Amino acid sequence: MNDMTEIDDRIAAAAFRRLVEHLRMRADAQNIDLMGLAGFCRNCLGDWISEASRGAISREAAREAVHGMPAAEWKARHQSPATPEQLARMEASLALNAKLRGEA
Repeated sequence: MNDMTEIDDRIAAAAFRRLVEHLRMRADAQNIDLMGLAGFCRNCLGDWISEASRGAISREAAREAVHGMPAAEWKARHQSPATPEQLARMEASLALNAKLRGEA
């Protein structure tokens, strides 16, 4: 298997649903830490859903689908203020994303 196009859509969808379920269960995993480590977070997943829907699903609705509640509510319940170190790691991770995409 060389790339994602070789994974059956049903299998990919099931794996994605499990990822979303896992992220909902692990509210202790802060979005800022996910961004700093992996270059994406729950909000990114929601944005990707919205983009893939070509406007059929709004960013807000897609983020709510990922968070299991409105994103603002999730943020109020679970998100801590970011530290300078977390912000620096996120910025470095975003820069790496851009470089890997050939944008830097």
